[in-house]
Amino acid sequence: MSLKRMTNDSLHWYMGELTSRIIAESGIPSDRHHIGKMILRSLKDDPDFVVQIDGATDESETSDSILQRTVRCAQAFRNMGLVTGDVIVLMAPNHVDVAIPLYAALYLGIIVAAVDRTLTIQELQHTFELSQPRIIFCQSEKAPDIQVALNNLNANSRIVTFDKGDYLFSFEEFMENGDDTAVEDFKPEDFDPEETIAFLIATSGTTGLPKAAAVTHKNLSSSTPYVWIRHNQFPAPTRLALIGSPLQWLTAIINFVMSPILRYSRLQTSAAMTQEHAYHLINTYKPTFTIFSPTMMTTLMKPGDRDQCDFTSLELLLLGGSAVPQDLIDEFKMLSPDTEVLNVYGMSELSSVAFQGDNPAPGSCGKPLGCFQYRIINVETLEDIYEPNVPGELWLKGPGIFKEYYKNPAATDETFAEDRWFKTGDTFYRDENWNFFFVERIKLLLKYNSNQISPVELEAVIRQHPGVLDVAVTGVPDPECGDLPVACVVPRPGYELTADEIKDIVRDNLSDAKQLRGGVIFVDAIPMTASTKVHRRKLKQMALELPRE
Repeated sequence: MSLKRMTNDSLHWYMGELTSRIIAESGIPSDRHHIGKMILRSLKDDPDFVVQIDGATDESETSDSILQRTVRCAQAFRNMGLVTGDVIVLMAPNHVDVAIPLYAALYLGIIVAAVDRTLTIQELQHTFELSQPRIIFCQSEKAPDIQVALNNLNANSRIVTFDKGDYLFSFEEFMENGDDTAVEDFKPEDFDPEETIAFLIATSGTTGLPKAAAVTHKNLSSSTPYVWIRHNQFPAPTRLALIGSPLQWLTAIINFVMSPILRYSRLQTSAAMTQEHAYHLINTYKPTFTIFSPTMMTTLMKPGDRDQCDFTSLELLLLGGSAVPQDLIDEFKMLSPDTEVLNVYGMSELSSVAFQGDNPAPGSCGKPLGCFQYRIINVETLEDIYEPNVPGELWLKGPGIFKEYYKNPAATDETFAEDRWFKTGDTFYRDENWNFFFVERIKLLLKYNSNQISPVELEAVIRQHPGVLDVAVTGVPDPECGDLPVACVVPRPGYELTADEIKDIVRDNLSDAKQLRGGVIFVDAIPMTASTKVHRRKLKQMALELPRE
């Protein structure tokens, strides 16, 4: 009989021992938050440990191999003139090469921006204009689009392809820019982990185009380990973690960072995470831990299909990214009763999850973590709500809260209240036992198959059509995919506007995930609140009730 997991100090003891050795070597107290030095030290601690596996190709790689390659990669960065604060972009599947520049950048304080590989030229142009990367790592098939986006910006970022292509600079050639510095002679950069950005994580808000949450080394080191706060075996709190999301998502970043530090193997894949492929990975490799969205889990739990997969190897399953139906958890527990299934709430801006799962009440996201302070705020009066079971906006504060929206001070100021309390934009309530329950998203963000969609971005594109007088975008729920975007359009008088024209302009300008799968509705007017803002609740009601084309 296994003991029930409860929050304890084992994680802190392990991290304290690891970072104390790093500080003893460097003499720099702030190195307890230097993620690059933690990874470097951890790779040296167990050279034969298998850190990563590509489930699509069965390739695997040990700590020693990663160590040798990342040191060479870091030297290549230095020899090409990159310094702390510069940005690199990673646009690639989760193959075994993608972690090499990622870890090398963390050694040197270079910022990693993982970018969605499906973005259009227009979207890439916006992304590159913001991040101004020195080097963009990608697959050769995406290089032409990247080059067009760079040309439109008159930017001279270097493109490096993981695979070989005609007239392209390959990763193999890039690595030749490194030298033969021995691992024991390699010195990572010294920098202030509290100020130095580790990752730019794409996120969307209510006021415009997608933004980038700047997450520092200290943010990550303060919050990310708390995913494992209820475990008591370190290293190796779990044996094998299945990565179900692309690198631009926090759930992937957490495991890329923590797997070498906590020494658990990482099962990733360079293939698309379809239902069939997910079944193959689970049946073949028997992972013990994963994080899935409710929409992905709904797909895997399809009656008639789910019997193809044996989920019982999973010791811990985290479900998050959108509201998690309790019946989905109950249904999974019927298939794998010994798996612990937790409803988790996290955000890029938090660098991790926001709650822990000690005996959570059904339907709740858990109880407070030690790395955050919590408030529930009445959004109209901005006063604290102290009573249980009364909803309000969740505000959080702590060292894991992100630094800023990169090069976007207006958005940064908008999301922080006085004394750097972070306004999550989500409504929660708590019960008498301090279980926190997600109610609804205040922000407009839609999610389709774990892709973030800004309605404002869609509206801006649709408004480019000369036949559109006004438009508002909402979503209709889909049990498998999450939100399906719907455009409510007010035609300009005198125009014979069709739904296909609206869909075409979106298709020509935005990536596949942002298409109007919910359809188009033509209306006489967009519903408004008394303050002349779009009445989002009525808009959604219209989308559910009116015929959609």
